[in-house]
Amino acid sequence: MNSIQRNSADDREQLHLDHMIQRIQQGETEPYRVIVEKYQRQIYVYCYYLLKQTEMTQDAVQDIFIKAYENIASYTRPGSFSAWLYKIAYNHCMNLNKKKFRDVELLQFFKNTYSAELAYKKDTQSSDRLEKLMDHLSFDEKHILLLRAVEDYSYDEIGQVMNIKAATARKKFERIRKKLIKRNGEGGLRV
Repeated sequence: MNSIQRNSADDREQLHLDHMIQRIQQGETEPYRVIVEKYQRQIYVYCYYLLKQTEMTQDAVQDIFIKAYENIASYTRPGSFSAWLYKIAYNHCMNLNKKKFRDVELLQFFKNTYSAELAYKKDTQSSDRLEKLMDHLSFDEKHILLLRAVEDYSYDEIGQVMNIKAATARKKFERIRKKLIKRNGEGGLRV
């Protein structure tokens, strides 16, 4: 599929999503089921990374979709719906984390998400090195790295999720990248 076809498909998908959101904002409930089905897995994986407990993650995902439904009237374009949803998820998980849990490690998320790739490469030394590098990142640094490197969010979307300017998100990501490269030594880590 070339880039024009991909952009056209993305545009159609965005128009369909916008139409469903408008219907929900007008009081229909059925289109919300489609939105939940579309984003549920992504939000679950994201929340599991932050919370590290299956049962708590399941409850959190349910709460996040309830909050999103209750507040869908506040969603407006041109902002990304997924960024808006991730912002709700981030705030909810941060509140849970503040109440009961200490900082979590991003490595398990990488291992769970990319276990097939890691098994294919059979590069456990690299995986151990990544784990050690991630230990030196704060919760917010891990969060930015996750959104940029794994979810492929733009700096504008990261800014929306974290309530910071896009330029600030870009600078923070560059600092994280430099920090990881410095910690990893001369060879660097491609982030």
